[in-house]
Amino acid sequence: MSTASVPLPGWISYGVIPLLNLILAFFFSGLVVWAIGENPFEALKFLIEGALGRGDAIGFTLFYATSFIFTGLSVAVAFHAGLFNIGSEGQAYVGGLGAALVALSLDHYVPWYVTMPFAVIGAAIFGAAWAFIPAWLQAKRGSHIVITTIMFNFIGAALMVYLLVNVFIVPGKMAPETRTFLAGGQLPKLDWLMALFGLKLGPAPFNVSFIIALVMCYLVWLLIWRTKLGYEMRTLGISPTAAVYAGIPYVRTVIIAMLISGGLAGMMSLNAVMGASARLQVEFVAGAGFVGIAVSLMGRSHPVGIIFAAILFGILYQGGADLSFEMPNITRDMIVVIQGLVIFFAGALEYMLRPAMVRLYQTARGK
Repeated sequence: MSTASVPLPGWISYGVIPLLNLILAFFFSGLVVWAIGENPFEALKFLIEGALGRGDAIGFTLFYATSFIFTGLSVAVAFHAGLFNIGSEGQAYVGGLGAALVALSLDHYVPWYVTMPFAVIGAAIFGAAWAFIPAWLQAKRGSHIVITTIMFNFIGAALMVYLLVNVFIVPGKMAPETRTFLAGGQLPKLDWLMALFGLKLGPAPFNVSFIIALVMCYLVWLLIWRTKLGYEMRTLGISPTAAVYAGIPYVRTVIIAMLISGGLAGMMSLNAVMGASARLQVEFVAGAGFVGIAVSLMGRSHPVGIIFAAILFGILYQGGADLSFEMPNITRDMIVVIQGLVIFFAGALEYMLRPAMVRLYQTARGK
């Protein structure tokens, strides 16, 4: 029997194998650091201290992780339905427009906790709307979802630049951005949460959207593993032919899966638009949609795995900034190389270690 068809316990598939892949990624990253004349253990120390050594550093790490959780969930939902949504970047970008419109409309009149649910809905609707056309093209015309979502990333970016430059820009200002939201349109920081652990958040923009992201993780888990729709999506993802033969509506399932995926990506904008900058800016997504692909792959498209993978990439983002400051030879480009190695081993070589783990598991079980 092929090792690919041998079932492994969840603690091996979702725990041991990703951990070993991560260790390999850091091992080869250490070789790269050593090759340029730096001490890899010192580099690791600076990386960890820069991401987790202070209250504000932890705040920044969790701020980045929040965005990656949303986009990782977005990719995961589509992946369970057999769809590779590369468009989370564009869907998050357009979702920011929905969140900003709500904040601009309500921040004069109501407090943030009234604005927030409407902003969540607005961001989700705009993100889902941007995913609808690629979903329809895939479901009805067979246009590959990867190609259409990539194109819609560029179309979305061009649309947002046009709107910010020509429609939403503050008169008399050069920066292509909306006005700053008032307090009623801003998500508050989670400084009280950090204070529970005796830490000070400082300038880090760690905010309420982190809690929303955790709620979305639970809801995605419910959707995928505890609902009829989730069962239909997983069946479609495993075998579209069998799913259609069993009576699962292909067109409806593909479109709904992509709408949910786009909505989750759109919610990522809450963190950056209403939590960090309190205004809609050009390129606020900053690649979080693409990082979400790696987060979903590393987290095995499971919400719990996605949380841990998102925190890991948050550590790489925040700790990498401090590392490049402490060790000038390790530039931001080198940090991107390390991130790329993590993606390479966690994604592209996801099952490299599986045959060996299957043999070890079978030997331990006496089979």
